[in-house]
Amino acid sequence: MKNLKLRMMMGAFLALMVMSGKAQKWEHLADTPQMGWSTWNKFQGNISEEVIKGIADAMVENGLRDAGYTYINIDDCWHGKRDADGFIQADPVKFPNGMKAVADYVHSKGLKLGIYSDAGTGTCAGMPGSLGHEYQDAIQYARWGVDYLKYDWCNTTNVNPQGAYQLISDALRAAGRPIFLSMCEWGNSHPWKWAKEIGHSWRTTPDIWCDFDSLRVFEAGYTQFGVMQCIQFNDSLRQYAGKGYWNDPDMLEVGNGMTDNEDRAHFTMWCMMASPLILGNDLRSMSEATKNIIMNKEMIAIDQDTLGIQGLHYCDKDGLQFWFKPLAGGDWAFTILNPTKQDITYALNWQDFNLTDKEVSGLSTSFDTKVYQVYNLWTHKMEGKTNIKNKTERKLMVKARDVVSYRLIIKP
Repeated sequence: MKNLKLRMMMGAFLALMVMSGKAQKWEHLADTPQMGWSTWNKFQGNISEEVIKGIADAMVENGLRDAGYTYINIDDCWHGKRDADGFIQADPVKFPNGMKAVADYVHSKGLKLGIYSDAGTGTCAGMPGSLGHEYQDAIQYARWGVDYLKYDWCNTTNVNPQGAYQLISDALRAAGRPIFLSMCEWGNSHPWKWAKEIGHSWRTTPDIWCDFDSLRVFEAGYTQFGVMQCIQFNDSLRQYAGKGYWNDPDMLEVGNGMTDNEDRAHFTMWCMMASPLILGNDLRSMSEATKNIIMNKEMIAIDQDTLGIQGLHYCDKDGLQFWFKPLAGGDWAFTILNPTKQDITYALNWQDFNLTDKEVSGLSTSFDTKVYQVYNLWTHKMEGKTNIKNKTERKLMVKARDVVSYRLIIKP
């Protein structure tokens, strides 16, 4: 009887898809880039119900939930076996009360639960993948109360990426619960060109690791990127990002071992690029410096700006990178990134940066005709205003592997 009921259920879903044609992803789950926390960068496979509940508590107590961090995402290694009907189960040792109990606890804190699977026969850590079980897994996630799915790309020999991601997107839609779809095939098939109606974000880079500017190459040929490598791969794709679909240069490593300068630059650049802000540190024991970085609500507002434009890497000069991001209401975010190991002094003349964002927004800074108030997003102080006189310069010190970042507020 149980197997018959299952077959009838699956048949109904498939019939629905045939009648309605290709389904679209759930809308309005990503009007701004997603914010939350994931197990992988800090814990990898060492996860448990206790860890997840502790992180949920910390997100509330530290004010992270109120700052906009919504999702608690359980990455690889939560899986148990499939039951006799093929439905995936949680590891009974790591999650003795089951995944629905974890979701209920997370929801009770005003947060949302994310989970992880893979389009192949197995996950990257060798757990059961979703290939051939896509609709069953979507039904199970909906039963549990899952709100977010990270869908990876290991063990996918002879699997078509566009078809695989369309399939899981259709399955999530058919299961009836709005679930955010985070695509993670590392940019190999250029998903920014075809996945706008399929997923809510897509990885543009290989996995990040906790280093500011170097690669980590494994014997098997697998390479991880430092922060600067992720920025370099992501910054040429801004025309493909917007409300509901975001370029994802991977999760944040803030608080996992880089210097405070490097962490601040890392966080700032993810905000400038309108990237997902998925924390990866242990929120239960972070330093005040780390907390101050990830809790900078004025910088978060740059990432979450409702105009939905990824920042522009405008130019490089004197060892520095100059970035602009148009904001709703006529403001601009302006960041000078120093990726070098030396402090650099720079004489800033606003007239050097009269630009028009022809590629995406069509907006212009117009420093020659407009005056902006200059607000420092890290010191939280006003620093005067821009000017329309060519000769006036502002002397700045941009510390090694750090940023100077402003919100330029248009005067009424």
